[in-house]
Amino acid sequence: MALINCDFYSEVLGVSSLICVILPQNTTSQIGMGGSLKKEKYPTLYLLHGLSDDQTIWQRRTSIERYVSEMGIAVVMPAAGRSFYTNMGNGYDYFTYMTEELPEIARSFFPLSGRREDNFVAGLSMGGYGAFKMALSCPDKFSAGASLSGAVNMAESAIKDESLSKELTNVFGDVKAIKNSGNDIFYLAKKVSESKGPKPKLFQCCGTEDFLYADNIKFRDYAKTLSLDYTFEEGPGTHEWGYWDTNIQRVLNWLPIQK
Repeated sequence: MALINCDFYSEVLGVSSLICVILPQNTTSQIGMGGSLKKEKYPTLYLLHGLSDDQTIWQRRTSIERYVSEMGIAVVMPAAGRSFYTNMGNGYDYFTYMTEELPEIARSFFPLSGRREDNFVAGLSMGGYGAFKMALSCPDKFSAGASLSGAVNMAESAIKDESLSKELTNVFGDVKAIKNSGNDIFYLAKKVSESKGPKPKLFQCCGTEDFLYADNIKFRDYAKTLSLDYTFEEGPGTHEWGYWDTNIQRVLNWLPIQK
């Protein structure tokens, strides 16, 4: 595998930005690592970080590079600050950056496929919210989205969480306006379910001791009433890297990668 730390300028954000990229390599003699055959264009997983982290966190806290070494896919890990992958009420347009500019820039630098069926998004916590938001808002661009311990119920959480109330107001503007908007995962899921267009596959998991478990169960119960290709898994676990290191492997095995 090749691991590339890439600095570049974002026109949408108006600042320099960062991504870490894992690219396949056809190796045979690397100790403890497999390799994969070179393809003209690689399927791509956009892997999103959580609220307190950055673009380096998945490679620092998990064995993501080892897990994908024989899969023949690229992994793009972007920096998004504490933006909730949203066009912020008082800040940068991170949703536009993530869904429009970043994929085009990444494909201009690296041999990444632009086909919908080759593009996936996953993330943990804040990134789980971002992954579902991106997949459900742009089902024509992403064929699958996975949320690990995701903050999937922002419409209610942003109002109830007094410790983050000021920050979330900067992110979303009027937090009371999240419900039934493009920032509401429940609303987006219903909209996609009722549409005649493409529908992304969805994978959701959460630890039963996680402080976000109740919100994840609420979305699970709602998603099961909709016309979606939806998978939910739960098991013992809190909001920590041991859980995510285990379950990102489940996500990778679930991805609809075309051979």
